[in-house]
Amino acid sequence: MHPSHESKTIIGNSEWCTFPNLAIPAIKARVDSGAKTSSIHAINIERFEKGNEHWVKFDVHPLQGNTTIAIHCEAALVDQRVVKSSSGDKEKRPVIRTPVSLGQKTWDIEVTLTNRDSMGHRMLLGREAMNGHVLIDPEAQCLLGDKDKKASVALYKTP
Repeated sequence: MHPSHESKTIIGNSEWCTFPNLAIPAIKARVDSGAKTSSIHAINIERFEKGNEHWVKFDVHPLQGNTTIAIHCEAALVDQRVVKSSSGDKEKRPVIRTPVSLGQKTWDIEVTLTNRDSMGHRMLLGREAMNGHVLIDPEAQCLLGDKDKKASVALYKTP
């Protein structure tokens, strides 16, 4: 095994991610090494000023097929990027930088905000976010633990 492989986590073609700074305990990501940039499903995206910084606020429906659970998020805007979607359309998207947790590890990634309503997953984990951290087993799913519908919904219930 290559020495740099030992510190990497093996993940499947989809995994549950956590965004601690966005109060998102569970969002299922499609792992896509063909995509450079990661994206998260966001609606009601609004830019605003906070001090002298550009920020963005947005809502996330983190669970596929569930529009009753909505998380209101705010993050510093780090960039705006033109991204070509899988359908070939070009879209200018806001970019945020935030920690993501997969299994036991947490690191900062850049994520573009876009409406992924038509997509099978609420999040896409791209190459840039995975570099140096994970290896992909394309045959496997949710190697870091799976959640059924009930368990994922329960994570969003306020005590």
